[in-house]
Amino acid sequence: MKNEFLTVLEPGSDRGAVVGPSGIVMIATTIATLTVWAPIAIATELTRTSHGMVTSAHPLATQAGLKILQQGGNAIDAAVATTLVISVVEPFSAGIGGGGFLMVHEGKTGKMQALDFRERAPLQAQVNMYLDPIGNVIPKRSTDGYLSVAVPGTIAGLQAAHQRYGKLPWKQVVAPSIVLAKQGFPVSWRFQQAVEMRRSALIQHPEAAKIFLPNGKIPAIGSRLIQTDLARTLSTLAINPSDFYYGKLAIAIALDMRNQGGLVSEEDLKQYKPIWRSPLCKYFDRKTDPKPLKICSMPPPSSGGVHLLQMLTLIGLDDSRKTGWHNPNTIHQMIESMRIAYADRATHLGDPDFTDIPVQALISNTYAQMRRQTIDPVQATPSAQVKAADRDLLQRGQKESSETSHLNVIDADRNAVSLTFTINLGFGSGVVAKGTGIVLNNEMDDFAIAPNVPNAFGLTGQAFNAIAPRKTPLSSMTPTIVTQYGQVRLAVGAPGGSTIITTVLQILLNTFAHDMTIQEAISAPRLHHQWLPDQTRIDRYGFDPLTVEALKTRGHNLIEREPWGNANGIHVLPNDDLMGAVDPRGEGSAAGY
Repeated sequence: MKNEFLTVLEPGSDRGAVVGPSGIVMIATTIATLTVWAPIAIATELTRTSHGMVTSAHPLATQAGLKILQQGGNAIDAAVATTLVISVVEPFSAGIGGGGFLMVHEGKTGKMQALDFRERAPLQAQVNMYLDPIGNVIPKRSTDGYLSVAVPGTIAGLQAAHQRYGKLPWKQVVAPSIVLAKQGFPVSWRFQQAVEMRRSALIQHPEAAKIFLPNGKIPAIGSRLIQTDLARTLSTLAINPSDFYYGKLAIAIALDMRNQGGLVSEEDLKQYKPIWRSPLCKYFDRKTDPKPLKICSMPPPSSGGVHLLQMLTLIGLDDSRKTGWHNPNTIHQMIESMRIAYADRATHLGDPDFTDIPVQALISNTYAQMRRQTIDPVQATPSAQVKAADRDLLQRGQKESSETSHLNVIDADRNAVSLTFTINLGFGSGVVAKGTGIVLNNEMDDFAIAPNVPNAFGLTGQAFNAIAPRKTPLSSMTPTIVTQYGQVRLAVGAPGGSTIITTVLQILLNTFAHDMTIQEAISAPRLHHQWLPDQTRIDRYGFDPLTVEALKTRGHNLIEREPWGNANGIHVLPNDDLMGAVDPRGEGSAAGY
């Protein structure tokens, strides 16, 4: 049966909403004269299939991944193809000049693996490299230009995943991205918006301006963007992906860095290796289902998995179901749990290869019970009064045994991939390595460039996330796979900087506590609290005014914002059908066969 949607436009306005069959409000807006309604009213049958499915932030990337599945490829093959196409059509959000995390579930064995291909600090990086002689932060030095670039890991990560799991030849899965870079693709409202937002950074660098600001102008919607240098780079990588780290591409990147005052060297590129890590998993029981859910996500250096599982433990799936979706009590508990988790993030999280992180203690039931007792059930606790746990408390608890892009793939054998990758801010550093077409990241800003100094997403950090050579900056990326008794149930993730973890949290709660379809779960209005600043961001559309007033009465500082995020997910239904969904806030698509 087709879902029915009611479109509601504000009189005389370019904004409106779509009310779904369950009362979920889904927003739409007009950007540069283009009203974005198409991705919202997605009929169930258009995103439901039985064999394989791909979801991503861009229709061309989704179609590339689907085509690979139809050619006999598996989930990893399709994920590689989709990732590389995103690098072409979404160079503002993610690409081969950045890095990320991948979760993979093996359909036949039930085994889960996590791959860290996050960017790393160059060998010449120093702890105070973004501070002036008296210790003040130098504005934009960690976000704009060559000095903000960390060593990219995307190609190394895709190569490692494909070598272990891929079925089709590497050259075949790279091919779709080459075609789109060479022949071009139509500029969308989202692409144009991204160029507008980072124009001041792009215009400073001729290689970037040549591609994304032709003749100094922002590309028109519908115009074709061709990236000749990137097509040549991808053609080189199709033959030998290691060229990025050992060959002519490595030399070109390092030479441009050296000439422009950057730190990434040939030696940095040669030393880069992705890391297979043990995924972070926890079982959650539900009274409505005798089979517990196993929720798995990325371990450090992502904070995503730790704090996703920490918040789910603090909130409780059954407790959230009991109070109901967007009930003031439900939201109050959620906000206070976010406040605690992000306070712990600022203090305890960093690169596990450089410091000991109390991961199991932070996600334990014992620690959750301790922290739950500190939550006032009727009044918000000011963030200044919420402190991270000290190490002694965590030791007692341990006695119990970012712009960014996301994509998911599930194939006919029920292999599943959840992959999040990024270049950090829009168009990363604003730098394109000369002659390569590669947009380079500005991930150095994800380090704590000084204690308690917020990064571009407002997140603060301490010594555990301080800059050091070869160190990986802390991340919020949260690619997540849910299973039951070894069978995949859900693959999901989102972009959005510091909001990524809370976005995935709410999608999981909506799906498994409040019985929404995956489309409803992703479309639903969101909220976000990250400890500092002490405010709760809420979607401007979709929250009951009475609920909002009740939260204000409890002392919550609510800030209405334009809807954010661009999540996507694939849900495996009880009959083994696949249902895919993308965020109405973006321009992504779900496709299957």
